Amino acid sequence: MEESEVIRALAALAQPLRLQIFRVLVVAGRTGMTPGALTEYLGVPGTTLSFHLKELANAGLIGQERLGRHLIYRAAFEQMNQVLGYLTANCCRGDECLDNGVVSCKR
Repeated sequence: MEESEVIRALAALAQPLRLQIFRVLVVAGRTGMTPGALTEYLGVPGTTLSFHLKELANAGLIGQERLGRHLIYRAAFEQMNQVLGYLTANCCRGDECLDNGVVSCKR
């Protein structure tokens, strides 16, 4: 993953509503959510939601799929995992630090 992609992803998440949207889509999992469901759940106007969905999509953090007349938005888990991998690469000075899925640097 390129540094510029990580910066774009982190910048997109550095806005409170976009972070909320992403977290809601993470919880929704593979099922995803329609813009209408997101608008209702988050209590934001559709135009505001649309702007923020576009920003998250441009950062590669969410994807959309058209099912008939509906758009379904989903978190892009692979992309987020790549961002996390980039951030934690070479942690703990290169020593193994993953113990049962929990990061704990050994010194």
